Amino acid sequence: MKNYYYELTIKPNLYFELFLDLASSLSDDAIEECEDSIIIRSEDELDNIKEGIEAFAKELSNAFQTEIICEINLEKKSNEDWIKVYQQSIQPIEIGSFYIHPSWNEPKDDKMNIVIDPTLAFGSGHHETTNSCLQAVEKYVQKNMKVCDVGTGSGILAIGSAKLGASVDICDTDPVSIEDSLKNFKANKVIAQNSWEGSVNKAKTQYDVVIANIVADVLVMISKDLIKATKDDGILVLSGIMKQYENKVINKFEKACKIIEKTHENEWVTIVLQNKGNK
Repeated sequence: MKNYYYELTIKPNLYFELFLDLASSLSDDAIEECEDSIIIRSEDELDNIKEGIEAFAKELSNAFQTEIICEINLEKKSNEDWIKVYQQSIQPIEIGSFYIHPSWNEPKDDKMNIVIDPTLAFGSGHHETTNSCLQAVEKYVQKNMKVCDVGTGSGILAIGSAKLGASVDICDTDPVSIEDSLKNFKANKVIAQNSWEGSVNKAKTQYDVVIANIVADVLVMISKDLIKATKDDGILVLSGIMKQYENKVINKFEKACKIIEKTHENEWVTIVLQNKGNK
């Protein structure tokens, strides 16, 4: 262990979740999500990430035609077992009947426990879209249903479905996500029946529930594949949608599906639809 580490603090006045997503994509190191700031800690220098965040803030200001102020502070600190400090900062969270926690926290006997050890940010229920998707999973997924989690990420939504007794398939265009998801399945003592690198167009069957927590543009792009993979009267859970793109997504699905529920949390939207089939 080195005698020092670098700490980059990012504090945007707007679009916090977008900055969090960017930080997670730029760094493989520990990321702490605070109430109004994001902290990256690493034994490697973080100057390039700092520059990337600064450039992103400028581009975002131009894109949304509003002034986005992002306070950025980079410090070199003495190494006092910052990994332990980081672990202590990770807070478990309850969502309905689910209790999501890292392995160093004790499970709860009266909850469905989901163990996720953070490799990046502890984006396991803390983000609005994951939170609302897990609520939808608990509401619509039933025992023995067939579920596909498209863009599975850490696998948390698929693991929640498996905990409810569903038969689960997962896919992601990122092979690292598939690898991490399968590790998380094993840690939670549940099984992914099938997994593949790529999107839902590679699915070999139809599902009772299809979950896609991605981004609006991708949902629009793969809308036909998502509908095709969903059984008649089956459920589609779509999330990762910013409010300004809500209608753009709905327009691509409304002919084939009917909206049965919408959840708004801050600037994010989760939409639950039912495939009308031939009706």
